[in-house]
Amino acid sequence: MAVTTADRRLHMMDASLPSLPLVLTHSDFLDSPVLDVVVLKQKYLLFASMSGKLLLYNTETEQILDARKDHSKYLVKLATWSEGTSSIIASAGWDAKVFLYRLSTDDPSNVRLGEPIATITLTSIPETLLFIQSPDTSRPILLLTRRDSTFLYYYTVPRSNSHESQIHLIGRQSLAPHSNAWIAFTPSDVQLCPVDPLLIAVATSSTPHMKLQIVRLLLPPEEELVGDAADGLDQDALTQASQTRANLLLQDKEEAAIIVNINTMAPQTAYSTPRLVWRPDGSGVYVSSDDGVVRGFEATTGKHTATLEAHDAGSKLRCLWAGSLKIASSESPTEFHDEEHLISGGFDQRLILWNIA
Repeated sequence: MAVTTADRRLHMMDASLPSLPLVLTHSDFLDSPVLDVVVLKQKYLLFASMSGKLLLYNTETEQILDARKDHSKYLVKLATWSEGTSSIIASAGWDAKVFLYRLSTDDPSNVRLGEPIATITLTSIPETLLFIQSPDTSRPILLLTRRDSTFLYYYTVPRSNSHESQIHLIGRQSLAPHSNAWIAFTPSDVQLCPVDPLLIAVATSSTPHMKLQIVRLLLPPEEELVGDAADGLDQDALTQASQTRANLLLQDKEEAAIIVNINTMAPQTAYSTPRLVWRPDGSGVYVSSDDGVVRGFEATTGKHTATLEAHDAGSKLRCLWAGSLKIASSESPTEFHDEEHLISGGFDQRLILWNIA
């Protein structure tokens, strides 16, 4: 388990033991606190730092393989998509830019990030991003959210065998289709369901409490983006009445795609960093809070199913992880079995491993 702390340290811990023993600590290659970490090929770590630097680290050789500083401000989010020995890496920063890199692991002695293959310049700061597989072409689609916008934005990704470097916006999906407010919230964290590739959970920036949404993705067909079709419909050919009907039909469709929309009662402020994770079987979601409590909800109904209290009261929860771990047997240290676990980290400087029954 890789853990980063505000003192610019990277800690590697053994998650197979309940005591989480420390294996090693690095304190020499990070120039600022890390805001996101992604594991690639079960061997490489990608670090997004507060200085805007992106680092590629090899856990086997304990070496920094490459470092890029294309962002001029905080690098806040990373996402990856792998196909064979090739991976696409997306990075989002507070400079309102998203960079895409293509990394090849064909030659283990020469694994590098290289120059960005494409760039997206946004009108506001990106909050989160992830790759989703297109149901039509099986190609990756980049989903991102922006501050002060209630939409999910869908972008194409350049093909690996093409010199095309343009990223095209192919559609968007509203998470507040019938809202009268100009800006109701920002989708701050979006996570894909582990068992359904077109279902997401969304943690919002709403105050004083986080709202949780379980949403069915309405991915636009990629084939619409061919030649002049990317320009959309001929607006002059549409009457005002037909446009109004089309907008209402779209809003109804977007409203029906929101399966769960609940107030989690997890307190937060405008300065919070909402986080959520799915249970590995896709049956539920855990969310962070500013009161030190991890709350669990059923994905199909939104029913509150768990209240986990161990962090200091009033401490902000910064990170969450959920999944299955191979845990050593109490009877035989050489035997392991899978158990569902949750890991939470907070501003109280505690990292807690929860055994989910």
